Amino acid sequence: MAQVPSDYFDAERAWLILREACSTIHVSPSGGELIRLGENAVFWLSSRTVVARVGRGDARAAEAEREIKVARWLAGSSVPAVRPLEIAQPLRVGDHFVTLWESVGDEISYGTPAELASLLRQLHALEPPADIALPRADPFRRARCCLANATVLADEDKLFISDLLDRLAARYARLEFSLRPGVVHGDANVCNVFRDRRGRPVLGDLDTVAVGPRELDLVPAAVYYDRLGWHSAGEYREFAESYGFDVLDWPGYGLLANALEIEMVTWLAQNADQDDKAGQELAKRVRTLRTGASRAAWAPFLWHQHD
Repeated sequence: MAQVPSDYFDAERAWLILREACSTIHVSPSGGELIRLGENAVFWLSSRTVVARVGRGDARAAEAEREIKVARWLAGSSVPAVRPLEIAQPLRVGDHFVTLWESVGDEISYGTPAELASLLRQLHALEPPADIALPRADPFRRARCCLANATVLADEDKLFISDLLDRLAARYARLEFSLRPGVVHGDANVCNVFRDRRGRPVLGDLDTVAVGPRELDLVPAAVYYDRLGWHSAGEYREFAESYGFDVLDWPGYGLLANALEIEMVTWLAQNADQDDKAGQELAKRVRTLRTGASRAAWAPFLWHQHD
């Protein structure tokens, strides 16, 4: 198989990788549509009946294989979640790994905070699978990986953010948790809850599933309400009531909220050179990190195919 040239990761490169992966199986890449670009490039294929996820070049085979195993484990459990195609996967193209999934719907429709809480409650009730080596949850790993890919950040900003992460990580090591640790999603926000063709919510983006403090999965909804204003007071109340625990009342919330904000900044930074609006949003987020100003002006941001 020909090697895809080593280059920075963008939608065009991801599409070339996907086409090469599809050439090895009986799935046509024709009519592919970019859904979003983040840690993975996500595409619709086959008249939106298949979803393909193309990982960045630093993805590891073990991580992609684990995501497939987790999805198949959840398919046999009580947790509604996305399902991989019944083929041998992940598919490898150079340093990249591609996974293929059954599309849950013909359009992207996200769930509500209360539906997210219900799915998390079901996920958290499971015992870790004996035959899958789930990693230990690390609320700083993703930010560090994204920071390494953030070529648009000035060196002084990278050093500033790296120092923030180091200080938070030192405090995190001494944190006391209220909930029993167990299986966690690791990226629990409403953008990872999708409605299927019958309108039912299912859990997606399973590459971050791990074992660790369950509070980690409750912090995003709280931050979206408490600091960003992306969830209303009513939506957050329904989330906390549906789950049965209000993480805002937990003393460690502020530390994990700070860690999540940094992750949101670094996630945006890794692709900000491809979009002017993303670059402007990134500058705003870095400025508020440095000054301690309100995060209320942060705008939600997903890369998608432009019309």
